[in-house]
Amino acid sequence: MKKVLILDFGGQYNLLIARRVRECGVYCEIKSFRITMEEVRAYGPDALIFTGGYASVFAAGAPMVDMALYEMGIPVLGICYGMQMMMQQLGGVCRRSVTREYGKTELTQTGGSPLFRGVPEKAIYWMSHGIEVEQTAPGFRTIASSAGCRHAAVEDPAHKLYCVQFHPEVVHTQYGRQILENFLYGVCGFDREWAMSSYVDEAVAECRARIGSGRVLLGLSGGVDSSVAAALLQRAVGDQLTCIFVDHGLLRKNEGDDVERVMREQLHVDIRRVNAQERFLGKLAGVTEPEAKRKIIGEEFIRVFEAEAKKIGKVEFLAQGTIYPDVVESGLGGESVVIKSHHNVGGLPEHVDFDDIIEPLRRLFKDEVRQLGMELGLPESLVWRQPFPGPGLGVRIIGEITREKLEILREADAIFREEMDRAGLGRSASQYFAALTNMRSVGVMGDERTYDYAVALRAVETQDFMTATWCRLPWELLDKVSGRIVGEVRHVNRVLYDVTSKPPATVEFE
Repeated sequence: MKKVLILDFGGQYNLLIARRVRECGVYCEIKSFRITMEEVRAYGPDALIFTGGYASVFAAGAPMVDMALYEMGIPVLGICYGMQMMMQQLGGVCRRSVTREYGKTELTQTGGSPLFRGVPEKAIYWMSHGIEVEQTAPGFRTIASSAGCRHAAVEDPAHKLYCVQFHPEVVHTQYGRQILENFLYGVCGFDREWAMSSYVDEAVAECRARIGSGRVLLGLSGGVDSSVAAALLQRAVGDQLTCIFVDHGLLRKNEGDDVERVMREQLHVDIRRVNAQERFLGKLAGVTEPEAKRKIIGEEFIRVFEAEAKKIGKVEFLAQGTIYPDVVESGLGGESVVIKSHHNVGGLPEHVDFDDIIEPLRRLFKDEVRQLGMELGLPESLVWRQPFPGPGLGVRIIGEITREKLEILREADAIFREEMDRAGLGRSASQYFAALTNMRSVGVMGDERTYDYAVALRAVETQDFMTATWCRLPWELLDKVSGRIVGEVRHVNRVLYDVTSKPPATVEFE
């Protein structure tokens, strides 16, 4: 199977590049630009993509790649910073832009380039740069320009080198998908080989090879990711898998019982449910800082796993439902800035009592995990259940987590999800939930003054959870949800709706 290596220079859209490449049916992975040539050759890429980045090519120690990469004879696409770096390294000249371009910009392509095959002469592209190419490197010709950027795209077809100053990976670029397909299919000569059906066989074989005759302990969080990971591992190693379902008291309404029933009765998984609510609440008492809460929850998960593992004998592997956005948001796998640590990535203690960690979903995006779940024959109700983070309601309660706040949030969240389903909108939003703010305000209920909490509702649409837009839910629905929450949930007198996209916000509240 052909594959693309994406070298990450720290740009904000870099994970989107990988997502778009996979949507084209081509497998790819993101690695830091610091990767060595030995590691590149070991990976064996059939094409390279250099991403955008926050650095300036003029800065001392500016990120650069090994020049040997250009001598591999494989196609290369440089995007934004990747373009500027290529030009500098190959003999071109960059300068600070006379006119900086940010946002939607009209470009004119000159025709004749395979990169723009089937693309209109003029179209809207997404620019984000303050540096531009002043003089192209020897062998390159300009294939697109804008009013403020003479060399908006260049090519050296003899050496299969292509550069674009714009971002084809974002939806704001009108023909971005077409341009990426032209690079992958036209320039590289790839076919659509990456499919979930083939990934199942590959992942099962890989897990079997790594695990051998060892025992595996998987921590269930109650979400889609860990459930799909359980199904995949069971197919790979059968009764060598034991699932520890840690009921940390941070689950949604009735979720503990639902998870146990699905795992035991539908998937026939060896599941051990551990009631650790008091333990987690005790550790979280008085803690208000989001990262501290995440790390506490992550570490307690590991401690519980170790305790349970001792009860069932030697367990060599700890399995987790880590997915690709978790890895990148935690600052691993590339050059991206840490957005937030994930309990199954950045929050692990330094020493765990297992030989190794198995993460069968580590290379997948959220929608790919759902596809995998369907391929594995999981019930639709589980595959399409609302995404739920490992730290559970712990990242949907602002400030200190208390038993009272958890009960308030469980009831409010259950009402929101119930009304979304009744309205037939359960699939229209990629994720929706209620969060409990730490704000209390004055209200009037039954002619009496109240001083109670405000609940925030959140619903977003997204393909990959790296970017998201807020859902335009019907006002009638929001009115009904608000009325029910205020009327049925004690200690809530105000309901808010979050209309912030990602970025600048994250999908979760903490």
